Amino acid sequence: MIRVRQIKILVEEDNKDKLIDIVSKKLKINKDSILNYKINKKSIDARDKNKIYYVYEIDVNLDNESKIRFGKDIIRVDKEEYIFPDNGNEKLDRRIVIVGSGPSGLFCGYLLSKYGYKPLIIERGERVEDRINSVNTFFETGKLNPNSNIQFGEGGAGTFSDGKLNTLIKDTDNRMKFVYETFVENGADPDILYDYKPHIGTDVLVNVIKNMREKIISYGGEIRFNTCLTDIDIVDNKISSIEVNNNEKIDVSLLVLAIGHSSRDTIRMLLSKNIKMEPKGFAVGYRVVHNQDMIDASQYGEKYKDILSPATYKLTYKASNNRGVYSFCMCPGGYVVNASSEENKLCINGMSYRKRDSKTANSAIVVTMFPKDFNNSILGGIEFQERIENVAYELGNGFIPTQLLGDFINDKESISFRNVIPDIKGKYKFSNLNKLLPKELNDSIKESFNYFGRKIKGFDNSDTVLLGVEARTSSPIRIVRNDSFNSSIIGIYPCGEGAGYAGGITSSAIDGIKVAEEIRKKYKK
Repeated sequence: MIRVRQIKILVEEDNKDKLIDIVSKKLKINKDSILNYKINKKSIDARDKNKIYYVYEIDVNLDNESKIRFGKDIIRVDKEEYIFPDNGNEKLDRRIVIVGSGPSGLFCGYLLSKYGYKPLIIERGERVEDRINSVNTFFETGKLNPNSNIQFGEGGAGTFSDGKLNTLIKDTDNRMKFVYETFVENGADPDILYDYKPHIGTDVLVNVIKNMREKIISYGGEIRFNTCLTDIDIVDNKISSIEVNNNEKIDVSLLVLAIGHSSRDTIRMLLSKNIKMEPKGFAVGYRVVHNQDMIDASQYGEKYKDILSPATYKLTYKASNNRGVYSFCMCPGGYVVNASSEENKLCINGMSYRKRDSKTANSAIVVTMFPKDFNNSILGGIEFQERIENVAYELGNGFIPTQLLGDFINDKESISFRNVIPDIKGKYKFSNLNKLLPKELNDSIKESFNYFGRKIKGFDNSDTVLLGVEARTSSPIRIVRNDSFNSSIIGIYPCGEGAGYAGGITSSAIDGIKVAEEIRKKYKK
């Protein structure tokens, strides 16, 4: 197969025939010599707002490759395929149990089920169909199900986030390709296989997860919902059994901890069992909302803003106090959602549907926190998150505390929206966010807007809307594991975002795959 890179087509001229013409000219062949092709990558070059290009990378099969002159943009590629390793020889006398059905647990269970290990996946929340009802009830009435909400339930926190698949992981073993292909096989749009910023969409991801669950069951795996890990038994430094729902014991050979970043009760239980952990950095801040038209105009210019799909952005800044401030989980055409999972505590997130067709764009603007901020205490980050979420709940009287940027900078409570009307899932209350985070963090965020406004015109407008609090960007702890992915207790495999080894859907899924590989290489099915 031949890969042709740097194929640039003006957005307004983009079509299949144009693509084939350019490929054949680059290869210096007749286009009839192209037997078939597929898009490997597609991105946007928007440096010149008067001429925006799609940039393609195309894989082609030809009837004769002998006359092709290879170079930087024309290369030969082998078939890119993910290979699950051969099985080992050790025998498993009891079950493999996977705790959590977010991306890491789901993909770990998917592969182990497919290859005959028949794992049991336990999930504290509901199956995704029932979880949707619990989430919508919470948005409408404020009645929270602490075990099934935006954070907990089948699919994990990413289910209600937009289904963004961006990651900076190097994919030398084609694990990422396997993740994307698995999503497509289970109902995601094929464009995620090549789009430079792939996303599934919350509405589509719900069905993808349901289809993956049915595959796992058809392979011989088992999934139990409303089943929370409440204790573990360790014998001679090795996992022996677990307790679920405070009343049922399950004997296990291996325990995969794909617990998610919000399982604070589980983290405390594991720490009490002397499982080795360490604090890690994370970030906190606010959701910022702008009109999507403004973001589109800034990123694409007036000529293209109504032609291209809703624009995204990525912003970073180093404040004068040396803290990093950056945009996180940007949701074009999205919604701010009440993502709380504990009574009397409030946190938020962003999400988009597949079409990304709301009128507003939102992202988190967050500031970095370090273990030294909490005297390197293992639970210091979690306790800080809990404190600010409690303040957010009280500040909004149970609703999402909300403020205009101009009022935030001037330290006064807002009374109404102006030009930006945010799209919100859940109720809100005008408040003064200066009371939410420590002054040093608020000052870092305020300072960043001057810089971000120079990068995106209008980003620092006074009617920009802020909502709080964004507290769960990543896990504030890491469960220590060795090169074989074992924790300090033999047979316990921490993985995914909650264990501190991933950040987002794709990297979490890949980490779950790596754990499945380690189990496969050591044990018989």
